[in-house]
Amino acid sequence: MTRGLTSTIALAGLFILVGIDIWVTPPNPYQSPPLVAFGSGFSASGGFCGNLLNEISTTVPGQ
Repeated sequence: MTRGLTSTIALAGLFILVGIDIWVTPPNPYQSPPLVAFGSGFSASGGFCGNLLNEISTTVPGQ
């Protein structure tokens, strides 16, 4: 396969994936979070894998 064919297949797959995502859940600008939220007052939500080390180091086993 050539680079052109490979990149065409990759881009087509990407567009199909994005198209399916938009088709399943259409974007709603009234419920979406802001794109840039510097100083917006919104707190961070979701998980952060680096926080796991802090929780392990602050807990004492056996208590």
